[in-house]
Amino acid sequence: MSDHSVKHLIIGGGIIGCSIAYHLARMGEKDVVLLEKSALTEGATWHAAGLVGQLRSSRNTTRMLQKSVALYDRIEAETGMSIDWKKVGSLRLAASKDRMLEAKRLATMARSFGLEMQLITPAEAKALFPYIDERGLEGAAFIPSDGHVDPASLCQAIAAGARKHGAVIKQGVKVEDFEVKGGRIAKALTTDGVYEADSFVLATGMWSREISRKLGLAVPACAVEHQYIVTEPIPDFPKDLPTLRDPDRLVYYKPDAGGRLVIGGYEDNTLPFGDDGIPGEFARQLLPENLDRFAPLAECAAKVTPIVNEVGIRTVINGPIPYSADGDFVMGRPAGFDNLMVATGFLYGIAAGGGAGEMIAEWIVDGEPSLDLWPLDIRRFGPHHATKTFMYPRAVEHYEHHYKLRYPGTESQVARGIRQSPLYQRLKSAGAVYGSKNGWERPLWFAPDGVEPVDQLDYLKPGWKQYAAREHHAVRGGVVLIDQSSFSKFELIGPGACAALQGMAVSNMDKPIGAVIYTQLCNARGGIEADLTITRLGADHYYIVTGSGFGVHDSDWIRRNLPDGDALHLIEVTSARAVINLCGPKARDVLAAVCEEDVSNAAFPFATAQDITIGAAPVRAVRIGYVGELGWELHIPTEYAPHVYDQLWQAGQQSGICNMGYRAIETARLEKGYLYWSGDITPDYTPIEAGLGFRVHLKSKGDFIGRDVLAAQKKDGAPRRLCTFISDDNLPVFGGETILHDGETVSLATSAGYGPTCEQTIIYGYLPRALVKETEFELEAFSKRYKITRIDGVVYDAKNERLKA
Repeated sequence: MSDHSVKHLIIGGGIIGCSIAYHLARMGEKDVVLLEKSALTEGATWHAAGLVGQLRSSRNTTRMLQKSVALYDRIEAETGMSIDWKKVGSLRLAASKDRMLEAKRLATMARSFGLEMQLITPAEAKALFPYIDERGLEGAAFIPSDGHVDPASLCQAIAAGARKHGAVIKQGVKVEDFEVKGGRIAKALTTDGVYEADSFVLATGMWSREISRKLGLAVPACAVEHQYIVTEPIPDFPKDLPTLRDPDRLVYYKPDAGGRLVIGGYEDNTLPFGDDGIPGEFARQLLPENLDRFAPLAECAAKVTPIVNEVGIRTVINGPIPYSADGDFVMGRPAGFDNLMVATGFLYGIAAGGGAGEMIAEWIVDGEPSLDLWPLDIRRFGPHHATKTFMYPRAVEHYEHHYKLRYPGTESQVARGIRQSPLYQRLKSAGAVYGSKNGWERPLWFAPDGVEPVDQLDYLKPGWKQYAAREHHAVRGGVVLIDQSSFSKFELIGPGACAALQGMAVSNMDKPIGAVIYTQLCNARGGIEADLTITRLGADHYYIVTGSGFGVHDSDWIRRNLPDGDALHLIEVTSARAVINLCGPKARDVLAAVCEEDVSNAAFPFATAQDITIGAAPVRAVRIGYVGELGWELHIPTEYAPHVYDQLWQAGQQSGICNMGYRAIETARLEKGYLYWSGDITPDYTPIEAGLGFRVHLKSKGDFIGRDVLAAQKKDGAPRRLCTFISDDNLPVFGGETILHDGETVSLATSAGYGPTCEQTIIYGYLPRALVKETEFELEAFSKRYKITRIDGVVYDAKNERLKA
């Protein structure tokens, strides 16, 4: 054995690892080496079913999967190796009215993503897939550009393409350990010697959790058992049969060689695999078949396609498939590591392989992918996600709900109660219907007396809306308390703190002590990486607040952009302080009744913070908010939170004080025009494009990341703008709907909902510069079109008179 020095070291020789090697080499990168402990494909790739579908709930995830199809279209010609790629389309049946509504919503989403999806009749579905029993079907959806492929052949072809472009693939080489120094992997210790590299990639599938532990890293990727059967040959089998999914009956179909059908599905109570460690080398191995567990799927398949009653079963496959703590991919650079990339947890590894490899290669070479992939970013996870107690129950639940109807707002029912506010029991007793965000239990809405505190979900008329509307009207007309303890909170302390933030934030951070600054942190393209509230506590001391699910991401961005040295410390203080948001036009009356300090507008103006006393508790009061009313975020040492809540609740009785949940926060912020990071604003959009140019301070500060791009957009205009649209009708919208002009798709809804105060549906979406003056548009929701009107400004308190009262 000898030592090796390479530029890029990829660990794992499944479809994902081979695709990363291929794309790195194709981009011209040299010294690309892939290590596989056994042989290529022998983890989960070789026994994958091979369906290639493209539509996902995220536009950019869909675009990534479209890149897979583009690769599969060309890889045979490029390498001369057959992959048995059949671009025959995919058919999705709807056997219930709600499932047909889901299909219509998906078709609308596909249109906004630029993916063709046709809604067809049961008879048209049967013409495409003659074996189905169309009786009882409401309809179906068909995506012509989907298909199926032979997974092993595909992986070998991509590996051949990687070698052709200069990558080296070594099989039978196992990584045994790593050396880490100062946030960088220095060496990988293998059975083939020591490897030094500029960048390391873990594309290790179901082994990711185990191998990442050697780095002191918790990657929330795992595996669960998945079964499918292969039938005996069916006579007169059609040549170009599409793939088929019947989510109501929980089954899928793939045409297979020799006139056979592959039939699988997502049953209840699958088993986790490897939760106590993956046994042995586990190379090209399967698990014992479990026909009892498969029996319900077989019964469903017999109803969908009665012909399966007439043909025998040739093979039963039971193999582990990759999964993650939230059922989606795990990609990107983990916080705390400078030269490590992770690409794992791919339930749809074959469908995603080509595009995911391209995105990871871009991430390594360019520092970021060409698509914002926040829904797949490893930094969406916290420490609890990778624990056995959380990850495996969630993975099993996601698996069994893979095809089940998930109405907008559906919450997980397992691994709950992980993180609780000190107000949890008080609010539960008050009727809180809880949701889960980054492990936190957060009130969604409050059930009044006589109403069971269980979420009421639906596509067209969710029952919760009437109760959230009551809370919405309460904050507009009276006073409410909101438990926002789940905010992620950090303190930046040390000499040079101001200068460091000045170099990152678009706003002037050199404000007086006590100033509260709403700002964005941008990348070099001017795209918004973080949307924060920052309070200056001292000359070299700042308090940073961001969303519940964004703490790992945002703190990682800040740390990566701090100057070298030991002078500055970014400390997470999320657990140190609970947060009660006291807001509404009567908020000052309530606060004044329990506070020892003067909280008049003159003494405590908007966008400032002060230390005050409520009852017997020391409180950091921050006059800012997200609902568009007079209010204070009260950041309270955790142990004092129940006391402060009780003081405010008692003082607010004569004002009709009530609790408010996150569903009402959403409708209030829509009315006020407040934006949500990861929806309305992302790394794909700049503050100028998002209408946040007033936060970009070019004259009062020096250079910062993205300044040149933002300065140019301020001077010359942005290529697109975030616009507000309204309808006087209460439309069935949730975000992701298609926005059209003159019959052509021009945008999608980044956020959408009904405003109870303005009594209008409010939609946000980006328009190209040529259309930002137009007013008449259409919105497509559930495949039905509605007239909407673009307006200037926001629909509520455009002059901020209520906010600054």
